[in-house]
Amino acid sequence: MVVMILENVPTALRGELTRWLIEPHPGVFVGHVSARVRDYLWQHCLTRMRGGSMIQIWSTNTEQRFDIRCHGKSDRELVCLEGMWLVRRKPAPRGTSEEARG
Repeated sequence: MVVMILENVPTALRGELTRWLIEPHPGVFVGHVSARVRDYLWQHCLTRMRGGSMIQIWSTNTEQRFDIRCHGKSDRELVCLEGMWLVRRKPAPRGTSEEARG
């Protein structure tokens, strides 16, 4: 199983991904493809995305039963801690916290 989440990418790229995966929600693609096709889709999106961000998650033989990779700007950061993927929100830049807006 492969899940790809794309944000702020060209509509044409999203259309191209529907050749291999279904799009149950805008920007979310799901399917079952080989590792070769999965890697091809990743590289293809990297060359065509023109900004935006992308996350790819796929089934594999790890403790969590999946692996993940991302590209682009996001307010979340993926952290691999002793083989376990964690998601951490990036800290807000100084002066933009709730207290600073006060």
